[in-house]
Amino acid sequence: MEFRDLTAQYQKYKSEINTAIQEVISTAQFIGGKPVIELEEQLAKYVGVKHCITCANGTEALSLVLMAWGIGAGDAVFVPDFTFFASGEVVSFRGATPVFVDVDRDTFNIDVKKLEKAIVQTLEEGKLTPKVIIPVDLFGLPANHIEIEKIAKKYNLLILEDGAQGFGGSINGKRACSFGNAATTSFFPAKPLGCYGDGGAIFTNDDELAELLNSLKIHGKGQDKYDNVRIGVNSRLDTIQAAVLQVKLKAFIEHELEDVNRVYRLYNERLSGIVEIPVIPEGYYSSFAQYTIKLKNKEQRDGLQVYLKEKGIPSMVYYIKPMHKQEAFSNLQFNESDFEVTNELCDIVLSLPMHPYLSEDEINQVCKAVKAYLQRS
Repeated sequence: MEFRDLTAQYQKYKSEINTAIQEVISTAQFIGGKPVIELEEQLAKYVGVKHCITCANGTEALSLVLMAWGIGAGDAVFVPDFTFFASGEVVSFRGATPVFVDVDRDTFNIDVKKLEKAIVQTLEEGKLTPKVIIPVDLFGLPANHIEIEKIAKKYNLLILEDGAQGFGGSINGKRACSFGNAATTSFFPAKPLGCYGDGGAIFTNDDELAELLNSLKIHGKGQDKYDNVRIGVNSRLDTIQAAVLQVKLKAFIEHELEDVNRVYRLYNERLSGIVEIPVIPEGYYSSFAQYTIKLKNKEQRDGLQVYLKEKGIPSMVYYIKPMHKQEAFSNLQFNESDFEVTNELCDIVLSLPMHPYLSEDEINQVCKAVKAYLQRS
């Protein structure tokens, strides 16, 4: 059994993927070209925004937006404490200061009440200037963007939606990566929409921002790549990856998003009342980058993970350490009482195998093992 079965996906679309790759090789347009332009148009249309700017990876996508906004030293950027390192890393990389905020225990996403409290506290301290909120759509579930947008407007802050895990999710029909002033996603292979290497994208309705990003991602180019009007970076999506993503986007839209939610429902039917299962608020739709359960304590979680491994069932802990406890942020000062939920989640969460090609027999196998362990523990 695979945690996320990319081989099964490839076998189903082997002919289309091989053809797409071969066409790129035949034309020898390995950087840029028609597949990249077409993919950006297709992604923008699917998400429901004017512009999609592809780039090298999801981390670079976040960095590019912060660069375009001029975020730097003395600026405060608000980031959930329970997320992957990159969401905070890009803030420090730009010379700004990440302000970590505890999350909602049910959704795993940034707690909007604690977010506003952190903004007010930062303003009162007067050492940093609040500039940006980076809500993360964790495990495929969009953050509470409706309330976050109200807070951002109240305090005149920019919103950069981190949709690395959220592509395909939605709130009342409005798709992830369409919220805020700009949004990003990742095409890392294990993401809801993944390529065969690294890749990322930025989404926005801001014409000027899109133009600036298209310059920054190619060495600050002007009219052409030898006309450099600003300092930029080299962050482009390879044409082969774009060609692969075109095939996989079609599959994602046609059935994968629906299939992964079928898997979610089957898991819920079998595990409800046994463990704490994922909570999807009314009006929300998740793309289920992960199916994450909660156990009673760290001992039970770790024991279950060992037991599953013995049964040939893979599982993962996302995330074993809060952002505020990462050594890279040891220069910052924190109050542990501000992160009670995140500290608990890092001890009790466990993600089970989750992908569109998971069979009902495999789901039953996983659930049977979970129940067996909990009954004896």
